[in-house]
Amino acid sequence: MESLKTKDYICNLLKARFPMIYISTWEENRVTQMIEDLAIEENKIKTVRKVYLWSQTDGITAGRESVKNTTAPLAALDYIAECNEPSVFILKDFHVYLNPKQPNEYIIIRKLRDMVNILRESEKPKNIIFVSPMLQLPEELQKEVTVVELDFPNIYELESLLDEMIAVNKENPNITISLSETEKRQLCKTALGLTLQEAENAIARAMVQKGQLSIQELDIILEEKRQVIRKTGILEFIKSDLKLEDVGGLENLKRWLIKRNKSWKEEALKYNIPSPKGVLITGVPGCGKSLTAKAISAMWQLPLLRLDMGKIFSGLVGSSEENMRKAIRTAEAVSPSILWIDEIEKGFSGNGAGDGGTSTRIFGTFLTWMQEKTKPVFVVATANNINKLPSELLRKGRFDEIFFVDLPTLKERMKIFEVHLKKRLKNETIIGDIKQTEDELKKLASLTEGFVGAEIEESVIAALFEAFAEDREINMSDLERAIKNMVPLSITQAEQITAIREWANVRAVAATAKEDRTEYVSEKEEVTKTLNSNDNFRHSRGGRTIDF
Repeated sequence: MESLKTKDYICNLLKARFPMIYISTWEENRVTQMIEDLAIEENKIKTVRKVYLWSQTDGITAGRESVKNTTAPLAALDYIAECNEPSVFILKDFHVYLNPKQPNEYIIIRKLRDMVNILRESEKPKNIIFVSPMLQLPEELQKEVTVVELDFPNIYELESLLDEMIAVNKENPNITISLSETEKRQLCKTALGLTLQEAENAIARAMVQKGQLSIQELDIILEEKRQVIRKTGILEFIKSDLKLEDVGGLENLKRWLIKRNKSWKEEALKYNIPSPKGVLITGVPGCGKSLTAKAISAMWQLPLLRLDMGKIFSGLVGSSEENMRKAIRTAEAVSPSILWIDEIEKGFSGNGAGDGGTSTRIFGTFLTWMQEKTKPVFVVATANNINKLPSELLRKGRFDEIFFVDLPTLKERMKIFEVHLKKRLKNETIIGDIKQTEDELKKLASLTEGFVGAEIEESVIAALFEAFAEDREINMSDLERAIKNMVPLSITQAEQITAIREWANVRAVAATAKEDRTEYVSEKEEVTKTLNSNDNFRHSRGGRTIDF
């Protein structure tokens, strides 16, 4: 019911005779309709008012009436000052005059400041409402103008729009409409985050594309939503078909996620539990952190939005902060949703000393939102170097849990090999002596002690290239050779991995289940491992052992 609250808020501002209101939105028509409804509701507004519109192209208009010679902003303001009737003036895109570049352009700001008292002291109530897609407010007017943010249409407004479109087109012989009340609700929930115009376009496109409107047209609504998110230039809509089973190991993390599935739905209300805030996944690079984020989206069936911190920071003063606010608003508009921030330490590791405090302000905005957010936006943040993150981000209340993803255990490596071999070896004509039995998987896993998941996948791909280059079947010997030729990250970055583990031992929960952390190997293999110089990667695993 957010839009109704906004409407009531604007109504109170008009009744209290606030001289100037600034509504930042793309939806001019929606604002105009809202103000016109308020202006004629005498029981709400107390005094019925006439609504005037102004634009650079048409000047001042009221319905079919138009006032001559009012396209210039000063002429329009003069008319408003002299108007002697209860009225509301909606000025479209007036923000272009609120950012003067030359001294002679300040006259418009001075005129607006003069008009504040004129509007307040007028015998008849008068208000000015600026409507613009961007907030541009000079310092001189900040104490005189009240800023209102118009939320995206809520589910009730979208349902009303859908009912109107169905009523208009139900007699059309070229369109078949087959939607139950439950399906209508689902369609409208999918459209959350679109403006009314965008939602109308998406529904209209669904009708004409297949000559029908049914639950099967959800993909068209989602495509329109992807377009909207792309246009922000900050968030990326990630389409993922991964399953949680495609992530090898990490059973502790998986169980935690499964227990929180559907916790944002109505059936969770009887337990009086809040929607989960988010999870921070840290650990060794290449061990499946980003893959897990994509799998969560598929399992929970929620849109996955990737936040690129590089796009948040912009060269214009103040625009970086606005970019962060826009990203947050978009994520909330399409909620319930998942906001994925990959390698978060690269965006929030600075202290703002060299950028005029921009990164500090952006970090503060994000922290406050994480703490206070009420809409179901689940934040999945991944980090390779956790030591670079500020301590404020790691305390309880920001994330529900911090998980540490270590080098995969023997059982996990077996599962990772199984996943990638099934994924790649789909054509039976190229499979040689690889049977994917437990013994084979165990042998491959034993050969890859200290390998991360990405390196295991790469070894399978390298073996396939060997077979492809010689136009033959792939064999176990190809896999063994590819493994032997690869130098794992656990050797090249041994010191860094040890440091990450020491941090995780007391500050994070192990993503690997307790039963998987105890590797089962034969006595002969155990002796071999003891002699292996990399054996410390088996016995000093990081992360507290907590079973979910």
